Amino acid sequence: MTILAGSVWVSGPTGSGRVGKRTGPVGVAVVGCGTVSRTYLANLAAFADTRVVGCADLDMARACEAAAEFGVPRAGDLDTVLADPAVEIVVNLTPPAAHMSVATAALRAGKHVYGEKPLALKHADGVKLLTEAAERALRVGNAPDTFLGASLQTCQRLVVAGAIGEPLSALACCQDSGPERWHSNPEFLYQYGAGPLFDVGPYYLTMLVQLLGPVSRVAGAERQARAERIIGSGPRAGTRFAVEVPTHTTALIEFSAGSVATIVLSFDSPVPRRGFVEITGTEATLRVPDPNRFDGPVRIRRFGDSDWREVPVHGAIAGRGLGVLDMARALRTGQEHRASGELALHIVETMTAMTESARCGEFLPVAVGCPSPAPLPDDWNPYVPQRGGEPV
Repeated sequence: MTILAGSVWVSGPTGSGRVGKRTGPVGVAVVGCGTVSRTYLANLAAFADTRVVGCADLDMARACEAAAEFGVPRAGDLDTVLADPAVEIVVNLTPPAAHMSVATAALRAGKHVYGEKPLALKHADGVKLLTEAAERALRVGNAPDTFLGASLQTCQRLVVAGAIGEPLSALACCQDSGPERWHSNPEFLYQYGAGPLFDVGPYYLTMLVQLLGPVSRVAGAERQARAERIIGSGPRAGTRFAVEVPTHTTALIEFSAGSVATIVLSFDSPVPRRGFVEITGTEATLRVPDPNRFDGPVRIRRFGDSDWREVPVHGAIAGRGLGVLDMARALRTGQEHRASGELALHIVETMTAMTESARCGEFLPVAVGCPSPAPLPDDWNPYVPQRGGEPV
């Protein structure tokens, strides 16, 4: 596997030191038992090659409740699950501000780490995390893993097969009036490390990198509509809270392979526009489904066509946790996992460059690329056990 050293990619041992030491399902502990953990726990319990062995949270009652609900044998604080030899991968679902500290503690306990997005709030912190993982021959994986869903995998195969010709440009847009309308505790989504760019942006940017390759430079513009928001639902409805980050980001993106993209991410629009993505090539335009989902229709329109043609979707839809499963299987086979720390670090650098560009008013380079994630095999099935890379 490649690892980051300074500002270049070099060959390294990440993950190789763990291959062959264990067999069977990979033991997983979920750290952070908030709302999103329920989806992860349900899916990881259903997948053939993962086994949830621990739940941890700062709120012990919440960890115990999650463990009881999903039949997980161990619950407690972070130290409890890190001390458990059955835990091979720590799934870090804590708030963004805690991602680095939890991931670092897991690595130092000898565990592989798969985290929710973003990998880190600062590019330099992400570099430190991947460097430490490489030094310990451990793997880092990171959300989003929606690009492993059937619909985006179908899009990737179409682009790779030349169905749209040479990719030229992309348009991507996600706008609404903000999560405080439906989220009962939305403050963290308006704090440092969130906002539409860091909260929603990773889905769209990861999809663009999946289809168009790594980013080379960006230009960004940001705005904040108002300094205060009001919670619209739940027991705290009517509560006002401060907004700490920009709530609208527009950016121009150039990719190393030569294509360009425009992206709009906003919590300030009274008109919702979610999941709008089009990739235009020399032969056709591909309409990509919402990159925040694992499913959705795939459509293509060639020059001369009077309308869009829907393309059959093939592959595993499943849901959140596919990246953990792919990483778990890679541990057993020695292959690369796709939702990698290197990919996540590239997305962090891209987002931070957009923010800095908005401040200085110039195009800024994204210095370090990333390995392009390979498409999943056609017969990849999360519910069929894998041994040696082949279904049993």
